[in-house]
Amino acid sequence: MARSLVDLLTTHASQQPERTAYRYLVTGDCDGEIQDISYGRLTRRSRAVAAWLQERGLAGSRALLLYPPGLEFISGYLGCLSAGVVAVPGVPPQGRSQNHRALTRMKRLIADADAKVILGGREVLATLAAQAEHLPELDGITCVATEDIPDEAADSWREPDLTADSVAFLQYTSGSTSAPRGVMVTHGNLLDNQRAITERMGHTPDTLAEYEHELFVSWLPVYHDMGLIGPVLNTVHLGATATLFSPLHFLQRPARWLTALSRYRPHTSGGPNFAYELCLKHATPEVLDALDLGRWKVAFNGAEPVRAATLRRFTETFAPAGFRREALYPCYGLAEATLIVTGGSVDTPPAFAPAPGAGQHGGAADAAAVGSGRPIPGTTVVIADPERREELPEGEVGEIWVSGAGVAKGYWRNALATRETFRATLKDRPDRFLRTGDLGFLREGELFVTGRLKDLMVIDGRNHYPQDLELSAEMSHGALRPGCTAAFSVDGGVEGEQPVIVAEAAPDAAADSERITEVIRSAIGEAHGLAVRDVVLVHPGTIPKTSSGKIQRHASRAAYLADALAVVGAPAAR
Repeated sequence: MARSLVDLLTTHASQQPERTAYRYLVTGDCDGEIQDISYGRLTRRSRAVAAWLQERGLAGSRALLLYPPGLEFISGYLGCLSAGVVAVPGVPPQGRSQNHRALTRMKRLIADADAKVILGGREVLATLAAQAEHLPELDGITCVATEDIPDEAADSWREPDLTADSVAFLQYTSGSTSAPRGVMVTHGNLLDNQRAITERMGHTPDTLAEYEHELFVSWLPVYHDMGLIGPVLNTVHLGATATLFSPLHFLQRPARWLTALSRYRPHTSGGPNFAYELCLKHATPEVLDALDLGRWKVAFNGAEPVRAATLRRFTETFAPAGFRREALYPCYGLAEATLIVTGGSVDTPPAFAPAPGAGQHGGAADAAAVGSGRPIPGTTVVIADPERREELPEGEVGEIWVSGAGVAKGYWRNALATRETFRATLKDRPDRFLRTGDLGFLREGELFVTGRLKDLMVIDGRNHYPQDLELSAEMSHGALRPGCTAAFSVDGGVEGEQPVIVAEAAPDAAADSERITEVIRSAIGEAHGLAVRDVVLVHPGTIPKTSSGKIQRHASRAAYLADALAVVGAPAAR
């Protein structure tokens, strides 16, 4: 039985060395330049990186991975696992300008993980070298471009002494409500989650044969858990083939994703809800006529609130291209549980339930909560009142608590946060649970996620989920960008907490900004019975987001209070 993904990689290289493990669309286009790597080649490159690390006595230490989109990251990551080195995937800084967030995060990761080596691409490391005088954090750290490590280094590779409890990598959390923390994911956690993904998404031997091992198409960032543990690692777990391309190429032209799905006809692909919205926004008749989505079996949707309206519109819009409603696959997971916690059954359409508070004030814009499936095998999910430490009855909203083999060891070098998050207990029950910080409810065993505990707004004694206000705002006017709105509350003095909406809009919306803000106010009032204190339209790409694309509402609130928002047109009155 395999002890780690390293064992499985060795097996695939022995049994199917010529099979393509990954192909990469360099330009994002199926007709453009394509790079690929076989299992035999991937194994040799991973062992070369591993041997380089072993020869320098780095086993057990942390290696920060800073790669541009491409295949080299995979060799670097698997090289760390093959050396017994703890991989730390990071967001690569690029250039000298729009780089501040990535550079700040990189510094935090180096310090927190106590990284001893940086593995990366040539261009990324050249960028760091050019800024060395401003990066004292790099003093004493070895940097190497892994493509410069010769193949012959693999000949000196030694199999690492790995156990299920050995830490494979640190997955730093996205930091949507706090500073990033390094989740210690073990080799046992990885294998358990891979088995769960395989079972829940129907990645059976018969499926692989039917799809000629074309398992995934993905543009998701590989330094984030959804893009790494799903498309990248489940592919190597099963010895299948995945087609990858850059997140930037997807954002530039969302139809590239759909075109790749039509060309390579994989079993599984997906992303956050905003990805489906972007495809809808660019679904021209010309795009639809060129698509064949009939083989898309699992269209997973997670990492942010899954919208009932998005699922409905996506099905209706792409049905002429062969897309089936049964392919929709809402799921739930988080880095602290390796990845997947709940998921549905293949060929079963999503479940819906009335959203908390639905029906008040004329109804919300999207009044159905979407089911995210049932707990994966060996995992327990309960809905808890964290203050009373009591399990809540079915249908009642509370914090989602999780236990199971996929739950990580804790946070790297942070005993207090580990105790608070990973060691929760219920009254009269010995089990230890992971506190997810997410809110939701159970209905007939299915999990419905409703929001984040720290983001919940209490206004006039009633609970309001910011994502509900954000959706109502976005749907009110076509000038607003999907998935680019932040709702939060501020102290209104004697009037108490009041909501604020910050929304990204096209720069040419400045002339109509007054009308747009009034439409948003009206939509929030009708759907939620709330008087909005302020509506601010900002330039595209300026609302703070995490590395996984989640809205950073706390950072947005701080920028609003500091008058630091990049406002479209005249600033709104405070």
